Amino acid sequence: MAEWLDDFLFTYENLVHALGVHGLLALSMYCVMAVGQLSLGQAAFMGIGAYTGALLTLNLGLPFWLVLPLSALAPALVALVIGGPTLRLSGVYLAISTIALGEVLRVLYINAEWLTGGALGLSGIPRKADLWLIYLLLLIGVVAFWAVGRSKIGRAMEAMREDEAVAGVMGVNLPRYKLGALIVSSMIAGLAGCLSSHSNSFIGPNEYGFEMAVTILSFALLGGIGTPVAPVIGAIILTALPEVLRPLQDFRLVFNGLIIVIAVLFLPRGVIPFRLRRAP
Repeated sequence: MAEWLDDFLFTYENLVHALGVHGLLALSMYCVMAVGQLSLGQAAFMGIGAYTGALLTLNLGLPFWLVLPLSALAPALVALVIGGPTLRLSGVYLAISTIALGEVLRVLYINAEWLTGGALGLSGIPRKADLWLIYLLLLIGVVAFWAVGRSKIGRAMEAMREDEAVAGVMGVNLPRYKLGALIVSSMIAGLAGCLSSHSNSFIGPNEYGFEMAVTILSFALLGGIGTPVAPVIGAIILTALPEVLRPLQDFRLVFNGLIIVIAVLFLPRGVIPFRLRRAP
């Protein structure tokens, strides 16, 4: 059994790492959607964390245990700065504004060649993101969100998601919850970016643009946001599906898109639509 597991991890090492990283990104999307916000800035925050971690490792030689929290702090500071003006928006306007952040950063990465390597990106990043660390952080995130969902904060978040106006009348501090969700979401995405850069040994500016933003959103759409486990399952499905359909060559993209369309049409609340509650 142990030999089979070792062979599997050796053969699909990149896939197993990607499953964990994408699970964290799914939690990042879950965090903002849990308060009813459609933010597509997770890819931008992931890029900030990836570049921060890579530059601190390559240029300053800092230990990874210090690089990881700093990579979460950097996007959190950006979220704190942009949170005030952007969170005044809602719906598609918030989505557009957060996508614009990703595009601005992408252009910045390309033009700041002296720092980010330009369009060629950064390579030679040490592979310090151990598999156990990725899945430990994912487990901690799921358990933490599960615990919060059963608390007073979780009930306030659920009220905001169902009807923001009613939640405000009931005394929920809407700006504080929105900003808090955005900051926590950015930190998780930053961690995912740092882990990704230290797993793949390379990062480029085009990895954190519109395509990645839509992909992260797809995790939540497919899995649902009924529980924190749901978007993680959506991330696992959409990450593993291309490998499963690889024998179909070019047709695998058609089947991949078809599955997403079917899920959106017939499972609008996701694969796991229900919020698990404790029995009274």
